[in-house]
Amino acid sequence: MGGLSGHFWVIWSGTLINRTATFVRPFLVLYLTGSEHQSLTTAGAVVSVAGFGSLVSQPVGGFLADRYGRRWTLAGGMMGTAAAELLLGYAPNLALTFGAAALLGILLDLYRPAVQAMVADLVPAADRPRAYGLLFWAINLGFSIAMVVGGVLAQRGFLWLFWADALTCVCFGLLVLRAVPETRPAPGTTAAQGSIRALMGDRVMLALVGLALIYATVYSQATSGLPLAMEQAGFKPAGFGITVAMNGIVIVCVQPLVLNWLSRLDHSRVTAIGQLLVGVGFGLTQLAATLPEYMATVVVWSLGEIATATLMSAIVADLAPRQMRGRYQGMLGMAWGGGALIGPFAGAWVLQNAGGAWLWSGCAICGVVAAAGQLLVGPSVRRRRAGLAQA
Repeated sequence: MGGLSGHFWVIWSGTLINRTATFVRPFLVLYLTGSEHQSLTTAGAVVSVAGFGSLVSQPVGGFLADRYGRRWTLAGGMMGTAAAELLLGYAPNLALTFGAAALLGILLDLYRPAVQAMVADLVPAADRPRAYGLLFWAINLGFSIAMVVGGVLAQRGFLWLFWADALTCVCFGLLVLRAVPETRPAPGTTAAQGSIRALMGDRVMLALVGLALIYATVYSQATSGLPLAMEQAGFKPAGFGITVAMNGIVIVCVQPLVLNWLSRLDHSRVTAIGQLLVGVGFGLTQLAATLPEYMATVVVWSLGEIATATLMSAIVADLAPRQMRGRYQGMLGMAWGGGALIGPFAGAWVLQNAGGAWLWSGCAICGVVAAAGQLLVGPSVRRRRAGLAQA
């Protein structure tokens, strides 16, 4: 943990505070099918609408972070997310639920490219895998707490989840405005310029985005297909919360032990192994019947997530010109938004109409495809990183 700036640790602390109450998205499908008495397909559609908003959110957030500044993009996204979460929690009918979900999706991830660009601005290239890994570690430390607490609160009333999530979003935004300086290149300088055409013509980056989309579609089953499958199997929300909390527990316990080691290995190969493990882990869900067995599958895909999440943002930060770091990270984030759009509806539809075996087998196949793609694009990534290092 040594050698990183105090401003990085402010971002890290704000992220941890916010993630300890990240309740709305993980429990949204259970809120809709439980308190709101919606069908599986309707619930999946609402979550997918929020995912569609996320598809737009991160490219817009990246543009705003590069054009108007990292701080205000982050803080504005957090404040807007808080308002949208409360609107969703108090929506009186299904039409307003869809509208609030769309608004939440647009605002929820607006801050992410700003955070990723800030880290790239504040941290030297050699330390970025460690910095992104520590940020990811904070996210999952908070997430492990949130899933257990959220499962208990959900059984006492889902509105508690909406209020707690909104308040921590506000806290994160205010903390950054008070304690972190602006890091983007100064307006009017050559470093502040950058063309979106350059990004769209970057074939290496576009290949990484496509592979990330496949990965994100599989990973979205953690908050869509998995809770629905466990509900069908007779488990209550608290059971799902405890099961998915294993994700955060594994990451919090394992990642500090392997972070420096993973950073020294070839980033593309490590990412390929991680995406394969995520696909296989979700594929094993079809064999689970008891709570410990579901928890064991979470352990498998959590190990894959450690490898993938630690290095993907670092790879993109290395490939991106300084003046376009927000937009490059926003493009990567668009893949996560695409997975959040496709995954929940597809997972709910397949689960309801074809059964769990088809859903989880499909996840395993997608993991193999993503891993193979990472190995194929790896040489191009290594050449680009070597060229930038010599420049």
